[in-house]
Amino acid sequence: MSNSDSFINEVSEEVRRDRLYKLFRKWGWIPALAVVLIVGGASVNEWRKAGARADAQAAGDALLSALENDDVTARASALAELDAGDNAARAAVLALSQADAALASGDRAGAVSTLQSLSDNSEAPAAFRDLATLKSVILGADEISPDDRIARLNTLSLGGGAFRLLAEEQIALAEIEKGETNAALDRLRDITLDASVTPDLRRRASQLIVALGGTLTEG
Repeated sequence: MSNSDSFINEVSEEVRRDRLYKLFRKWGWIPALAVVLIVGGASVNEWRKAGARADAQAAGDALLSALENDDVTARASALAELDAGDNAARAAVLALSQADAALASGDRAGAVSTLQSLSDNSEAPAAFRDLATLKSVILGADEISPDDRIARLNTLSLGGGAFRLLAEEQIALAEIEKGETNAALDRLRDITLDASVTPDLRRRASQLIVALGGTLTEG
């Protein structure tokens, strides 16, 4: 390689380094900012998680403190003062606890009203809504017509959820009130034959079949 070529290469290399240096001086803040944003974002995320944990713990402590009241009236009052905030699951747990406290203090109508409100709350988790529907129908059976009870429970019995068979049992009781004994017997037999039925529910269904003059198996 000639001296001229070597000189040109060295100059070219210097020019490239100079350009890179200028580019770094002009745009080098971008990767630095990216690092700051990444680290800062992770810190904010951890801070939010810590805040959420602290909030959940405080809400849980407040709920337990209210439930520890031996006096049912005091317990109901303490629960009524709690605020679940915008957490739907926490609000559902609080509503169920408030309904139980109202029932324990003799306020059945208040318990049913609280449960129905939870049942109608589309933002609440489905399992809590289903439980509230079932409990409200059971507690309000004297005030709710058999047809209305069946209508409310049909969504549970057809949905394949955790309370399906319990809903079927309550529908059978409503059918008995309506004088639809054969339909109730068929439903009760289906309950006893269901693979997921609990021993207690199978026993109740079997006893009701016998009380109605039916047989445990079709024959």
